[in-house]
Amino acid sequence: MSAATAELSGRFEAEEHILPLRVYYEDTDAGGVVYHANYLRFAERARTELLRLLSVDQSEMAADRGLSFAVTDCSLRFRAPARLDDLLEVRSRLTALGAATLEAVQNIKRRQEPIADIEVRVAMLRRDGRPARIPKDLRALLAPYCRSRKGK
Repeated sequence: MSAATAELSGRFEAEEHILPLRVYYEDTDAGGVVYHANYLRFAERARTELLRLLSVDQSEMAADRGLSFAVTDCSLRFRAPARLDDLLEVRSRLTALGAATLEAVQNIKRRQEPIADIEVRVAMLRRDGRPARIPKDLRALLAPYCRSRKGK
């Protein structure tokens, strides 16, 4: 991975992945407030970059193995509005690693101010849409970053 790619992918602090991002005009409604569905886009982007930092290429995984992750459950709690030009951080922690599922808690913050809290579960799926076990090599990459909520 190039240094530029690594910089765009955020960073890890212990087991927590941190992705900085800026709110652009396209992210907002007519009042300059982030449109509610975009918080889920920010969280998805952060999960993708977390995997990228672990050298998991999702395009390659889909093409070579016929495997991909899909969201199966998600909850979102809004705490404060984010606005045009805000600098945000998406902080992601993996909280459970099952046979075919991965769970994460993601917090979006502006400096230290909570903006949104997201809990998400994704499942590993085959091309035909049926569940698949997370491959051993991928489990080995994810396991060191997975900490239960009880431990945090």
